[in-house]
Amino acid sequence: MKAQRNLLPYWLATPGMLMTLAFVALPLVLTLSLSLYPFVPGGGVGEQLTGTNYAEIFRDDYFHAIFARTFGMAFLVTGLCIVIGVPEAYVLTRLSERWRAVSVVIVLGPLLISVVIRTLGWAILLGSEGVINNLLLASGLVSEPLKLMFTFTGVVIAMVHVLVPFMVLAVWTSLQKLDPATEQAAQSLGAGLPTVLRRIVFPQVIPGVLSGGLIVFALAASAFATPAIIGGRRLKVVPTTIYDEFLGNLNWPLGAALAVVLVLIVLTVSLGVNRLVERRWKQVFQ
Repeated sequence: MKAQRNLLPYWLATPGMLMTLAFVALPLVLTLSLSLYPFVPGGGVGEQLTGTNYAEIFRDDYFHAIFARTFGMAFLVTGLCIVIGVPEAYVLTRLSERWRAVSVVIVLGPLLISVVIRTLGWAILLGSEGVINNLLLASGLVSEPLKLMFTFTGVVIAMVHVLVPFMVLAVWTSLQKLDPATEQAAQSLGAGLPTVLRRIVFPQVIPGVLSGGLIVFALAASAFATPAIIGGRRLKVVPTTIYDEFLGNLNWPLGAALAVVLVLIVLTVSLGVNRLVERRWKQVFQ
């Protein structure tokens, strides 16, 4: 007699699948379909299918510069989050339980506050009359205020502060699986701390670095509030350009096409980096 298949896991997964279809897949499909219609000035969306919107994006140097700035910022923010987040996660694992709890609250603090409030706080810090410039002027390190607001540097600083907790959490999760005995064995054989970190610890936290890096990259490339407030109207990135096309120019098809291209590039980069790192990682441990 053939054994009956257990359908309970499928029933348990059904609500989540329906939510994903309703709030993720369906909006993406509608955005893709909207991007294939022409824009009629004064009349809204046309009726015939066309690829004009994508042709304009790939042909216009204005959009090329915006995409280059967006993904340059995303890669830079991801790299800085790795440089800051990996050592920070390693230190957290070495703290006592009491200090670890305090440190985790400090690390996760930015995630407990609205992104708009966090960004407005950075606007106060980075302004010409802000705290940072006042401290630099008072200490004599600079003779005139640094221009940090409405600059690429200011946006990167604020974005790193917002996104580094995701990297810390991802790497910390990988470090929980690390056996401290391997480090002790390496040290007993004469390996110094830099060698232990390079040969023992870092190779085993590569999955955490990869997952955290992909999360940070995707969030940085699609961020809107921080570039809009810190970068202002002059420092355009793709999300703020999409906003302008939808609500400023009322060119919904072009805004939808920009959104589709942004999603495709983020997915392509994420999958490509994932494959590359996994392949290198397997070669190291084979």
